[in-house]
Amino acid sequence: MNYKVKFKEQFGYFCGDYGGSLINLYIDMWILTFATYVLGIDPKWMAGLFLVARIWDGINDPLIGSLPDRFKIGKSGDRFKPYIRIAMIPLALSCLLIFSDVSAWSQGAKMAWVAALYLIYGMSYTGASMPYGAMASVITDDPESRTKLSRARAIGGMGVGVTFMALIPQLIWNEDHTPKASGYFTLAMIASVGSLIFYTLLLTLCKENIQLEDGVKAKQKKYSFWHVLKGALTNRPLIGMMIASLGSMFSNQANGSLASYMYREYYHAPKAMSMSSFMSVPVMVFCFIMVPRLSKKFGPRKTILTAVCLNIVCSLLLVMFPIANVYVFMFVNTVANIGQTIFIMLTWALVAQCMDYQEYKSNERSDGTLYSIYTFSRKIGTAVASSTVAAMLPLIGFVSGASEQAAAFGPNVRMLAVGLPVLSCLVELLGVGIIYNITPAQSEEIRKTLEVRRAQPEADA
Repeated sequence: MNYKVKFKEQFGYFCGDYGGSLINLYIDMWILTFATYVLGIDPKWMAGLFLVARIWDGINDPLIGSLPDRFKIGKSGDRFKPYIRIAMIPLALSCLLIFSDVSAWSQGAKMAWVAALYLIYGMSYTGASMPYGAMASVITDDPESRTKLSRARAIGGMGVGVTFMALIPQLIWNEDHTPKASGYFTLAMIASVGSLIFYTLLLTLCKENIQLEDGVKAKQKKYSFWHVLKGALTNRPLIGMMIASLGSMFSNQANGSLASYMYREYYHAPKAMSMSSFMSVPVMVFCFIMVPRLSKKFGPRKTILTAVCLNIVCSLLLVMFPIANVYVFMFVNTVANIGQTIFIMLTWALVAQCMDYQEYKSNERSDGTLYSIYTFSRKIGTAVASSTVAAMLPLIGFVSGASEQAAAFGPNVRMLAVGLPVLSCLVELLGVGIIYNITPAQSEEIRKTLEVRRAQPEADA
């Protein structure tokens, strides 16, 4: 089919990630801060919650992710959009409620409230994000267009970082640096309403151009989750991307949850964190222009590897040489994060190639299930990273509920915040550089083969 995406579809796909990231980034990066500072919940208990939630995800993610492969709902003929339309509502509600100020409740009631809503959030986000991610492979099969969709998705998440996330430090701290509970709830209202608006734009502007009936359905076997899982476990490129994405979650935690502690306790400037978001705008503009060109010339894999190596060098400098001036630190850290920006922009294009590779091998298309398996690896990464961070906080001197932290906590949290990205980059290099093995020539061969199969469903694979 080789469909070329238009700007309208790129903008629509951008809206999908912007809508999901409003809630996902807000909860993932700030629920630990809210729970420990505002509600007074023990960070060790939060670490346990993160792990339990990911175990639960291991059960429900494949079930939810496989629904579009098993059942078509609605009259539109679309596989993925109807599921997004359903899941976006409880997702918005869970965000609104989880940041409610229930600090006056008993400790047990607060824990139960946060746990229940965090689990509902996880299931709802799965219900919206998995069909959204898998939808890219049915919008277009053109490699260059997929890179543009991947870029649009990445810009969506990063756009949240430089707009909505930049507001957060300004609204959640009082002038005396004490937490402001009402600010968290106000932001939750903005995120929830904004999410519904942007998901609606996604559903309006994006079309599923590659229908299963256009080729594969005529030869598709009866759906079997275990059959798809077996294929995924032998899909070396997909395993590589799963490992790389798991590693990237450590960088997310360093620039999210840990950064909020570092700016408050080491630099004594919690509101300065907003400036770091604005500093990343030139990086986003540069990457928006250059990444598709670099990817077209060198391939997405080589582009990622070069960028991640730059990230390692800058992060090691931050580890070895503490920077006392908060603005100088933010500048160097922003340069370091160019590597993660490029990784995020190109990740989804490589994941789409992994799905094509699976269809190329098996002559079966199960995008929803494959994407759920991949997304589960990201959630495992988030769980490991967030649980590690939550568990490390008491070990490096954090005391939940204390108005002031010990002097040693600031330098300790700084070292953890700048050290985690090094680990993140090493894992990304392992996944993309060693395990992922689809070359540009192989990618083109896969695309052409699948194009012929879809156009001639009666022919033998």
